[in-house]
Amino acid sequence: MTKKNPAYHLKDIQHYYGNTKVLDINDLKIVKGSITGLIGPNGSGKSTLLKLLAFARKPTRGHIFYKGRLELPFSPTVRSKVTLLTQKPYLLKRTIFENIAYGLKIRKDKKHLEGRVKKVLSTVGLDYQKFAHRKWHELSGGEAQRVAMAARLILKPEVLLLDEPIASVDTESAELIRKASLKARDNWGATLVIASHDLQWLYSISDKQLSIFKGNIFSTGMENIITGPFVKTDKKTLIKKLDDGQIITLKTPAPKTCTAIIRKKNISIDLEKQPGNSSLNQLSGHIVSMLLEKQTEYIMATISIHDLSLILRLSPDQISCLDLYPGKKVVLTFSSNNVEWI
Repeated sequence: MTKKNPAYHLKDIQHYYGNTKVLDINDLKIVKGSITGLIGPNGSGKSTLLKLLAFARKPTRGHIFYKGRLELPFSPTVRSKVTLLTQKPYLLKRTIFENIAYGLKIRKDKKHLEGRVKKVLSTVGLDYQKFAHRKWHELSGGEAQRVAMAARLILKPEVLLLDEPIASVDTESAELIRKASLKARDNWGATLVIASHDLQWLYSISDKQLSIFKGNIFSTGMENIITGPFVKTDKKTLIKKLDDGQIITLKTPAPKTCTAIIRKKNISIDLEKQPGNSSLNQLSGHIVSMLLEKQTEYIMATISIHDLSLILRLSPDQISCLDLYPGKKVVLTFSSNNVEWI
C-alpha cells in the first residue's frame, strides 16, 4: 500500500532577512486534514513560516513539497488551494457582500452567489440581512476578522493558514472563528495551520502543536526556554540566578548570549524537595495554568518560579496522585546535564 503524501513536507529550509536567519527547519511534515498550532514569542518566525506555507515567499534555501510535489511561490497549482488570513484583516473598499464574493467572481464561479454568501456569513456568526450591504469601514475589529475569515472559507481551500486570528477580537468572535475553523476541516477536509499567543484557545482547536523559537521548530510542542545572562563558575558550569534567590545550574558551557532549552520530558514534578544529589536543580514554584490536550487527555501545566515559567506535560494519573491544581505549590527537578543550546 502506498503511503499518502502529507499536505506539506519542508526539507532543509533556511530563510534570511538580510544576514539574519529567521527560520532553520531540517525536516517538517504537516499531515493532510490536521490542525496544527504554532506557538512562539514575537519574532520567533511564525509569520514567516506561514508566508512560506502560503507560497507567498520563496525560502532562501531548501524545498517545500505540497502533497508530494515541489512547489514554488504563486504556482497555479497551489494558488487557488492555499489561503492565508493575516493578523490584521485586509478588506476591499466595498460592501461586505462584495468582499466575500470577490474570490468566487475572480474564479468566474457565480452560481447561487447570494445563498453561498449568506451561508458563510452564518458560519462566522454574522446575519446576512444586517451585514451584507454594510461598507468595509462600518465593522468592529472582531466583525472585520470574521468577514475576512468568511471570504476565505467560501473558497473552500485545501489549506487555511491563520496568523493570530483572535488577537484583536472579543470572546464571542474567538469562539465563532474556532467553530468555523473546525467546520472547514470536518466538512471538506481542510488542513489548518494556526499561529496564536492564546494557548488556551489554540489547545482547544489544534491536534498538534509546534513551538518556534529563534526560527527553530520543536515538534514536541512548547519546550522550556531559559535565557541569559548566565554566570560562568568554572569551565563546565554556568548558573542563572533568579530574583527570588533560587539558582539554576547548567553543566554544558555556552556563551552568555546563548539560550538554554530544557525539554518537558526531562523535568519531574513533586511536592517537596529531595535531599542529596547536587547535580539536580530543584526549583520551588506554583501551578498557574493547566490546559487539556484534546487528543491525548494529557495536561499541559505552566509552573511559575518567580520570574521564570516552565511547562510540563502531565498524565491524568500524575495529576490525581499529587492532587495538582492551579495555585498549588510544587517542586520541579531536572538534571544540570539535560540542556540544549541554541
